Amino acid sequence: MKMFSSKQFSVVAGCVGLLLMTAMFAASAETVRVTIPFYSKETEPYFKKMAGDFKQKNPDIDIQIEIVNWDNLLQKLTTDIAANANADISIIGTRWLADFQKQDLVEPLDGYMDAAFKDRFIKSLFDYATIEGKTNGLPIAASARALYFNKQLFTKAGFPNGPKTWPEVEQAAKKIKDAGSYGFGLQGKEIETDTYWYYALWSFGGDIVKDCKAVFDSDAGVKAAEQYKKLIDEGLTQPGVTSYSREDVQNLFKQGRVGTVITAPFLINQLKSDAPDLEYGITALPSDKGDLSMAVTDTIVIFKNSKVKKSAWKFLDFLFTKEPRIAFTKGEGFLPTTKAEAEDPYFTQNERLQIFVKLLEKAKFTPLVSGYDAMSDAVVRALQSVYLGKAKPADALKQAAQEANAAICK
Repeated sequence: MKMFSSKQFSVVAGCVGLLLMTAMFAASAETVRVTIPFYSKETEPYFKKMAGDFKQKNPDIDIQIEIVNWDNLLQKLTTDIAANANADISIIGTRWLADFQKQDLVEPLDGYMDAAFKDRFIKSLFDYATIEGKTNGLPIAASARALYFNKQLFTKAGFPNGPKTWPEVEQAAKKIKDAGSYGFGLQGKEIETDTYWYYALWSFGGDIVKDCKAVFDSDAGVKAAEQYKKLIDEGLTQPGVTSYSREDVQNLFKQGRVGTVITAPFLINQLKSDAPDLEYGITALPSDKGDLSMAVTDTIVIFKNSKVKKSAWKFLDFLFTKEPRIAFTKGEGFLPTTKAEAEDPYFTQNERLQIFVKLLEKAKFTPLVSGYDAMSDAVVRALQSVYLGKAKPADALKQAAQEANAAICK
């Protein structure tokens, strides 16, 4: 039998020892599971890279990324939580946060943060996820809403800078219709159909909820619904609005078939790639009460039943440092949630994005109340019945408010 020399034996023993140590180290590493909704084709590569970068700095922590479609996210989280099989961290729609806190599902983060960490954020966005004095999550994504308008169509209609009020929308849309296109793009299908109407509700001075009571069935709410119904009846929108999601309206806008779409800053990147020859402008939402916009955030949370909260927090801390934040926001076409992002030349030197950044400063938020999704469903049903001519605005909104009051803040 061939024997090892002492030198060979030392090398072999060292290799074996290294392998044993590596195996023992790998076995002791904690795994943090992270559920991420699909934003775009950039989403998974970004979070996989962040997991790898984090692992290099924290070799004792493994990050496991799971991508889920937005349409399925809430159902998946609900099912997984019921089975105690949920991830440690997840991005959620901020509108779900009140329900999650009420059910004691999310870990308050105040005990993990110091003043310097809090100071990284744009205050209004950070504070939005604070309920009853508890910071329940961090603003991972932010956007505002603005009116994109086709410059060629609106210049010919006499409004080269876009419409500023609803009468101007009507005037321009009539001329655009006469020229063979649709003036105002209106969503009436799927999620955010209610949101598309809240823009008009706010423009008439109305609100959604006050003191845990639905108030969208006010005179302002009726005027907002009547305004959209008038645009539909006069053929100033695309036909069959209840068959169009926001993405569908965006596609019509890209094709130059509709004069406007109300949406988020991510459409800028899409237009650059999908419709590079389209000349368009961006302005505030129609209103006679000054610049109007809506702020929207998504929140990243740690679930209370996580067994690896300290490691989970380390990953969140890493995600909210400068380079990871800028990479995420640029890649997905969002607005800054931290001060470091806002100071990056990508934002400060981008004229179109600056419109959204400025609108974000005074933008309205939808209310954080438990039962929000039930209220949203009721409003969507009411609006669709109005758009289809099956109900009068006042009656439909009154019924929706009754359904909402049975669900919110309970």
